[in-house]
Amino acid sequence: MQINPRAPWSALAAVVGADAVTLSRRWERLVSAGEAWVTGYFTAPQGALIDISCVPQRVDEVVQALGAIPELITIDHTTGGRDIIATAMMHSTAHLWDVVTHKIGALDGVRQAQSHLVTEVIMDASSWRLRALSPGEQARVPGPKPPRPRAPRTVHPDVEAALRAELPQDGRVPVSVIAQRHGLSEQRVADGLARALEQDLLRVRTDISRARTPSPIYAWYYMNTPAALIPNLRRLLERVPEARTAMAAASQYNLVMAVWLRQLSDVSRFEAAMEAALPGARIMDRSVVVTMSKHMGQLLDDDGRATRGFINPFRHPAEA
Repeated sequence: MQINPRAPWSALAAVVGADAVTLSRRWERLVSAGEAWVTGYFTAPQGALIDISCVPQRVDEVVQALGAIPELITIDHTTGGRDIIATAMMHSTAHLWDVVTHKIGALDGVRQAQSHLVTEVIMDASSWRLRALSPGEQARVPGPKPPRPRAPRTVHPDVEAALRAELPQDGRVPVSVIAQRHGLSEQRVADGLARALEQDLLRVRTDISRARTPSPIYAWYYMNTPAALIPNLRRLLERVPEARTAMAAASQYNLVMAVWLRQLSDVSRFEAAMEAALPGARIMDRSVVVTMSKHMGQLLDDDGRATRGFINPFRHPAEA
């Protein structure tokens, strides 16, 4: 499911040695319990991390208000020099300024909101793996279907609007359902979906409640590293199973990373390993995530399960 979140159950059955009906039922149980979910989303032109400091007595109400802001796709509650780290997707830098200034900064209980503008996504969490399959099994998982030869070269706005409306909350929703709900033909939706995936306009990812993984410790690192090293980071991080997210940033730090670790003592060990692997790099700050209240638009309960509703952060710019 992490390799190809929309893969048919019939195709996955042969990989894991269970029939398609069993896989479908198991997945429905995981989704119903809020322990796993699939998100399909169109990438936004501008991303940012936002550090938020709060009046201690007002943290809970600030978190509740932040959860209702669609542009904030993930909200982490942290230790260290900030109370909250929010991940945001915006349509422009002006949009970012408006959200930080008028939606976040204006909240009662917010002391400070500092943004780190993302200049390049080196690794995003959609590439993180549980590593439960062997390399041979991974190779047998089919990839997304390519566009058919006669498919349009671009995604029609009506089809894009339908995909934006349906895929964020349920990235596995069938093409037939999308077509019926939006008055489109199944072929048009299938063509648009395949073309958007091929052109990397649309991404589909499977997420899992952190408590269900063998890596329950979640930490952010704020780093300064020689600029010449950044182009080589993607190749390096592909060999680091703990790494989930790495972003080049335009702020007092030029690299920000998120990792999932097995135990708390690994926070310091990982820090030492990264500085050894990146000559000249220095980790300037770090925060451990205590809990999350929102992830990819899903509102999470205290145990990190997606059971409290969904706020679509991936709307079309005209709808924002």
